[in-house]
Amino acid sequence: MKIVFFGTPEFSIPGLEILLEENYEIAAVVTAPDKPKGRGQQVIPSPVKHFAVEHNLPLLQPDNLRNEEFISGLKKIKPDLMVVVAFRILPPEVFTIPEKGAFNLHASLLPKYRGAAPINWAIINGETETGVTTFFLEEQVDTGNIIMQARCPIGENETAGELHDKLAKIGAGVVVYTVRMIEQGRAETSPQDESLTSRAPKLTKKTGKINWTAPARNVHNLIRGLSPIPAAYTFINDTMLKIYRSEVVDESTEKNPGTIIRADDELHVAAGKGVVKILELQKQGKKRMDAASFLRGVNIKEGHALLL
Repeated sequence: MKIVFFGTPEFSIPGLEILLEENYEIAAVVTAPDKPKGRGQQVIPSPVKHFAVEHNLPLLQPDNLRNEEFISGLKKIKPDLMVVVAFRILPPEVFTIPEKGAFNLHASLLPKYRGAAPINWAIINGETETGVTTFFLEEQVDTGNIIMQARCPIGENETAGELHDKLAKIGAGVVVYTVRMIEQGRAETSPQDESLTSRAPKLTKKTGKINWTAPARNVHNLIRGLSPIPAAYTFINDTMLKIYRSEVVDESTEKNPGTIIRADDELHVAAGKGVVKILELQKQGKKRMDAASFLRGVNIKEGHALLL
């Protein structure tokens, strides 16, 4: 079966890799154009492009998915199926080309967490379970009929980065199984239950600002839900601190939210209800480090306040 694969970030690679291992014909890989990144604005290829080049796979990098030349090129390939893993929204002119359709792998149990950041929002909202879903593409984003789902528990202190890697591996298995079912004509689908819909919008800088008046559990969920990228943050003495790891301490305090209540070898901060123990953080312009190393290099004492 001839497949065109669409993907851009690291999350896409396990799905593409397993299709190659299972000897499916990858007629083309479609990924984002190279973009300048960082202070030096060095042009860097996407992780999927890097993988495709390493494996000598035909590569397409359209700026515009509705470009006639791009669409004409896809039609000439005559793919049987399109597989989409972490890519832009495909227009109908593209996803209606294959005879067997096009499906997407989404990192949630749809219809929960439709949108750009399902892994992050599942953790931020304190979910204890998530998963992946394959579904046939339709015009409205993340709404197509479900082909397959696989569930995955979320650990109490698990970060978005850790869950991302776990779901990428689970998703790869779901992708190849979905392809196999479609190839054999045995793919059964079910409509999404719209009453269960929730959203996972794109993360913004505002999303990451810690509100210390919130309960400690909520603060902890925000920190791990945004770790390692883009990272939750707070300020002390007008200096930004990015927080990467934390725990909820089983104790109460009468100190005002945002007050540092321990700053010896550990860093504890009062929240609206409860206490947050900060394990890893990064001062603006410095390297990421554990709390003990951070405290040795700064003049922070009990009673100092983080900005709300």
